[in-house]
Amino acid sequence: MNIRANEVFRNNFHRLSNQFPLKPFQERVINHVIDNGSTVAVMPTGGGKSLIYWVAAQALGGTCLVVSPLIALIDEQADKLTKEGFEVLAIHAGMGASEQMKQLKKFASGKSNPDFIFASPERMATDGFFEYCLSLQFHKIKLLVVDEVHCISQWGFDFRPFYKRIPTFLNDIFKDKWPVVLGLTATINPKELQDISSDFRIPKKSILKDDVLLRFDIDLMVEKYSKEEEKEERLWQLISEHSEEKVLVYLYRKYHKRGVENLCQVAVEKGIKTLAFHGDMTGGDRQEIIRDFKEGKANVVFATNAFGMGIDIPDIRLVIHFMIPESIEQYYQEIGRAGRDGQGATAYMFYTNKNIQVRKTHFIDKSFPAEDEIKLLFTKAVNNETGKKTLQYFAEEELQSALPYFLNCGAISIEGKGFTSLNVFKSNKDAQLQNVVDSSRTGMVIAVMMKQQYLNLTCRDFFNITYRALVGDSATLSKNLDKCLVIEAKENELSSDQIKEIETDTVVKRAYKHSLLDYLVYLLDNYDNSKSLHQEIGRYLGVSKHLLGKIHKTESGIWVRSKSEVIIANILYRSQIPFDYEEKLFYEKTKWKEPDFTIKYNEKIWYWEHLGMTDDEKYNDDWKEKKEIYGRLGIMNQLITTKESSVLSSIVNEKIKLIKGH
Repeated sequence: MNIRANEVFRNNFHRLSNQFPLKPFQERVINHVIDNGSTVAVMPTGGGKSLIYWVAAQALGGTCLVVSPLIALIDEQADKLTKEGFEVLAIHAGMGASEQMKQLKKFASGKSNPDFIFASPERMATDGFFEYCLSLQFHKIKLLVVDEVHCISQWGFDFRPFYKRIPTFLNDIFKDKWPVVLGLTATINPKELQDISSDFRIPKKSILKDDVLLRFDIDLMVEKYSKEEEKEERLWQLISEHSEEKVLVYLYRKYHKRGVENLCQVAVEKGIKTLAFHGDMTGGDRQEIIRDFKEGKANVVFATNAFGMGIDIPDIRLVIHFMIPESIEQYYQEIGRAGRDGQGATAYMFYTNKNIQVRKTHFIDKSFPAEDEIKLLFTKAVNNETGKKTLQYFAEEELQSALPYFLNCGAISIEGKGFTSLNVFKSNKDAQLQNVVDSSRTGMVIAVMMKQQYLNLTCRDFFNITYRALVGDSATLSKNLDKCLVIEAKENELSSDQIKEIETDTVVKRAYKHSLLDYLVYLLDNYDNSKSLHQEIGRYLGVSKHLLGKIHKTESGIWVRSKSEVIIANILYRSQIPFDYEEKLFYEKTKWKEPDFTIKYNEKIWYWEHLGMTDDEKYNDDWKEKKEIYGRLGIMNQLITTKESSVLSSIVNEKIKLIKGH
């Protein structure tokens, strides 16, 4: 029999397992990974994604490779795992290049055996030395975790082009024998889910969704205005009312009037402890802001959507969208920054008709390159010449967004990842590498690769000659290796058919993004109350109708349908009586009923029904049918019932005495 999630949790995380048990969904996902392999888990923000892959990694053994999108998130997870006693290797720009090489060489030579290795998707797609070192120990990697896996989809607002390269990375290292893949995300729509399933070879049955994807503990408020001045006046009023709490304000402009920097400055002038956060800041500056906000050195942060994935500040009590986001997914992910400590929060949406139009014309539309821009960027990439080129990908921000179009239309292919010059060696005792270096006058790798004697080497093999020498210490560097992609330009300029293909692609994606914004606006314009907005979002995200009524959170972390059921669940939890909520009880092969609570205690099973709507005719008819089925199953003597009462707590405690007495 396979090991189980709780067993692994207790054996490997003693301190944590003594503090709290695994949540039911965490346990379900981990056991599915153990039993069935590759899995996608969709769960609410703050639902405990990290613990899932921590425990799953220990269950599978070996090294766990984690793909994570943010340095701050990598550092946070690495720190937590180190404190739990695990060996962690976190490779990112915050670590010096020499130290990166030193640590990777230790792993490649078998001198270190980290439990977890963290890297960004960009690292995996552009760092040939990183890939080479992992390829030498590929057999040790048993689990690949893709955090924020929705970033692989070109249909989502958080699309990161190099997430698309992760499957290629897996093919290059593991060939057709991939490790188990575990994708984790909080919000995702069906179109994005289809991309994930296809790209990571994960069958539909292994896409697991938490029963409760919705954050009913966040009170949703929607306010539409006719003028920006009214909106700003309301903003300062709310911030003043929440002066003792952490407040996060989302905008879509970094600069100019009512942008991040501008409103932050106004707040400072008002005497508010405030910070600004956006993508133009360095990684170090952003990490410092997150740290200061977490520690309470400032209570208000004005931010673009750069303040998003993986940022875990548990006690943000108020999120204000001062400008409308572009989709339900973005809106729900961003409000999910709040109330992660389980103590509730409030989220306000402020918007005007002008905001909607600006979001479409200045942000969605301008995120797609025009024809002239596409031609210019292609010229920058290939210099009007076919053949192999080195591409300094990170030096051209515009090129980062255009490259997927060039790849999709076949104008460019990525041949490998490496560096630009061979004039980087301080010493070299490797004969094969020396032969390569000696064959070049200029030291430029493309010139060497094009020489006849090296045409029988793939691009990857060519760079691996260098990496092998570095790992084996037969070569040393005079300066750090740069990183570049080696591309093959198939055309010296884009053909009319290729331009048309790119244009068609952008038109379809632009229309799709407009439709996402239109649907969000429809929900906001028809706002009734917080509960109904959560439920409409749930329907959009594919939450079943049956689950949309679970709107009350209990002390054990599960969600139930009524406040009376909260009382019952909490008392059972405090009494340390294990229970399942609405567990299926089959009475025929394909038919079942769901008792409110199923209790398994002292080798006896009890079925608890709380009769909360006895004045409703349909409810009473359903209850009669349930009782008839329970009679047929012969379990009436195991049935406990309670009714609505002002002394429900006392009644529940008496019922628990009955259970414990048996």
